[in-house]
Amino acid sequence: MLAYFVDNFDPFIFRLWDNVGPRWYGFAYVLAFVSAYFVVRWLSKRGYCDLPPERVSDFITWTALFGVLIGGRIGYVLFYRPEMLRDPLSILRVWEGGMASHGGMIGILALSFYYARKHKLPWTNLGDALVVAAPLGLFFGRCANFINGELYGRPTNVSWAMQFPKELLENSVERERAVAAAQKIDPGLIDPDSIIQAARHNSQVNDLLQGILTPRHPSQLYEGFLEGIVLFAILWFVRTRMRQPNGVLTGLFFIFYAIFRIVCENFREPDAPLVGAFTRGQFFSFFLLAIGIAFVVVAKLRPTFPRKIGT
Repeated sequence: MLAYFVDNFDPFIFRLWDNVGPRWYGFAYVLAFVSAYFVVRWLSKRGYCDLPPERVSDFITWTALFGVLIGGRIGYVLFYRPEMLRDPLSILRVWEGGMASHGGMIGILALSFYYARKHKLPWTNLGDALVVAAPLGLFFGRCANFINGELYGRPTNVSWAMQFPKELLENSVERERAVAAAQKIDPGLIDPDSIIQAARHNSQVNDLLQGILTPRHPSQLYEGFLEGIVLFAILWFVRTRMRQPNGVLTGLFFIFYAIFRIVCENFREPDAPLVGAFTRGQFFSFFLLAIGIAFVVVAKLRPTFPRKIGT
């Protein structure tokens, strides 16, 4: 029988004590914002973005705080966990996880629109610079999802399938089997959390999980590759090798992100009730697809270009 890899990394980079310490998930956001700063500044210094280079750090800071973090959290609550509205304080517990990329995109759109109006900059030009950097943030985020063993894929028997211990938190049958078997190894293993932690340093517990958990697609890696690396390559090529009006890149970002997300959702275990025949992620992606097409059409009908390369 094929021994599948058990994705059971420690979510902490290092622990100061107990459950206190920097997490990979937070580090992914730091990497996302740092990479966005360097990409947008590079585009600004070379005339692809009308935002002055000295304002890039200010813009990225506002985008990070009010666009990505607040927009992503509100989107998660509204789109995936509306029951959290009954306990408003739970919305503030971001360290427990829960961000929605669709919500983050809406937040970034709103923030960039406000910032552009305030500083008298073309909104679509500002957006075009941001969307070139955005896939890098998506890539780091999906890597963090993989390390956390969350948002895992659907069952499969492909040779590269993996097993995700957090499945025990969702599957009561497997949870009972795991607890019963783990207590024969260590009577102190009485719940999924203790079993998951023990498996990180106890080979017996890890082997036990390999015999219980379902092999699944590592869908986080699929999404990281398509929504991150491939999408970044497409947008970078179009921005630096093709002369396109303001707004086209923003439209292409939404179009390709929606397509890649719709494809990847076929391999990802739904984390919310379906909307008809579609997952929640696919359903919202159809709206992004329409928005993206609208951006491209309007940009082509009323073309404007970055100031330094518009002639």
